[in-house]
Amino acid sequence: MSSQVFAGDTSGSITLQAPAVAGTSVLTLPENIIGTLATRITSGTAVASTSGTTITFTGIPSWVKRITVMFSGLSTNGSSDFLVRLGTSGGVVSTGYLGSSSIVSSGVASTAFTTGFGIAQFGQGTGYVGHGMMTICLLSSSTNTWVQSGTMGESDTNRSTFFGGSVTLSGVVTTVTITTVNGTDTFDAGSINILYE
Repeated sequence: MSSQVFAGDTSGSITLQAPAVAGTSVLTLPENIIGTLATRITSGTAVASTSGTTITFTGIPSWVKRITVMFSGLSTNGSSDFLVRLGTSGGVVSTGYLGSSSIVSSGVASTAFTTGFGIAQFGQGTGYVGHGMMTICLLSSSTNTWVQSGTMGESDTNRSTFFGGSVTLSGVVTTVTITTVNGTDTFDAGSINILYE
C-alpha cells in the first residue's frame, strides 16, 4: 500500500498527493484546524530594546493560544515598572488586568498591577538589567480570558522577579506591547522577542 504525502503552508491549504490515485487533490482547511494538525511555534523578529518608550509585535493570528515574551538585558533610563499589554482589533488594552509582581532579594517586595501585566523593578532605575520570559495563555476562547506567569533574573545584582495575572478582552489578541507604567521611560539596552503557538 502506497503512503500519502502531505504538503502544506500557512495560507490555509494542504495538498494531498496520493501516488496510487491519478491526480492531485487540494483540501482547504480553516487556519484553526491546520493549527491542531501539527504543533507549530512561530518566532517573531527580535527587536533591540535600545530606544523608544514602547515595543509592539503585531500580526498575531487568531488561532494563537499561547504567547511567550522573551527578554534579554532589558533596561530603561528610568525606574518605572515594566508592562506587557495585549491588543485586539480595537487597540491596545490598558485596563482590567489583575495580578502582581514580586522581587526577591534579601526580602520580598510585591506590587499589584491593573493597567498591564506588570514586571516590578521597584525603583531600581537604570541599574536594573533583566533576563527572562513571560508566558501568556488563553484560558477561555469563549470569554477571551488570558493568564500569564513568568520570571526575570537580574544580571546587575542578585535579585529575581516573579509575576502572574489575568485579563479578559473584548476580542482575540492581535498585538503584544511592552512599555512602562509611566509610559515615558526609554528603553536603553537589551532585546525582546515573542514566540506564539
